[in-house]
Amino acid sequence: MIFHTIARSIQMHYQPILKYFNNRSTNASAKSFNAKIKEFRVVFRGVRDAKFFLYRLTKLYA
Repeated sequence: MIFHTIARSIQMHYQPILKYFNNRSTNASAKSFNAKIKEFRVVFRGVRDAKFFLYRLTKLYA
């Protein structure tokens, strides 16, 4: 039963697994950027102007 679950998981995610071993590439940079966005949102909670929020975000992290 457990083996079937593991096998199914590998079948569903084989492309990212192979990509990691071929290129040593992960999505760590994307996760890091998402964490920075979440932190930025915490600091500036209650912002009503979405365009200004995105502007500040791009100026700080671009």
